[in-house]
Amino acid sequence: MDAKEIIARRVAREIRPGMLVNLGIGLPSLVANYVPGDSGVYFQAENGVIGLGARPPEGMAEPNLTDAGGGFVTAVPGAASIDSAMSFGLIRGGHLDMTVLGGLQVDARGYLANWTVPGRMVPGMGGAMDLVVGARRVVVAMLHTAKGECKIVPECTLPLTAERRVSLIVTELAVIEPTEAGLVLRERGPGISVDEIRAATEAPLHVAGDVPEMELGA
Repeated sequence: MDAKEIIARRVAREIRPGMLVNLGIGLPSLVANYVPGDSGVYFQAENGVIGLGARPPEGMAEPNLTDAGGGFVTAVPGAASIDSAMSFGLIRGGHLDMTVLGGLQVDARGYLANWTVPGRMVPGMGGAMDLVVGARRVVVAMLHTAKGECKIVPECTLPLTAERRVSLIVTELAVIEPTEAGLVLRERGPGISVDEIRAATEAPLHVAGDVPEMELGA
């Protein structure tokens, strides 16, 4: 099981039947692969789709059915196509139960930076800022490090997406909950020790008692 699959499987366990959940571009979109299509969960994308399913088998893509990043998806029974105004109305109106977003950095306060890197051209901020402010829960799904550099840092050096503490951080090494008291280590990745997590994390981590290993499901 590779790192991205570990993350997607663990995030899927945060999702409950009946939820309306936004999945961000890239790694977060993999989460739909590990939530049964008949579970009563509706995945939303900013481009105007409610009811996203898993990625289609090779050669079976519908060219007009994509997520916000242009990746091919399927649709579950009852799915709907809506316009951008309605889509962002759901986000800004507080109707999303959860959003799952990728991250460039998360700091010791639980603040997320994920929308731009200074000096690099980006097409726009997308819905990241609206999602972090508007969704009831914000789950960050990201690799623990990138090119040898830690992504969980004392303070973000990249522009913040919003000044709101995210709800949960899920990496291949750990499940970390940002709290008023700081970042709390809740779970360890498969075969990973607390010492290995500390060594890969620049921000202070609070560890209380034995930390269980992630459950990833079948």
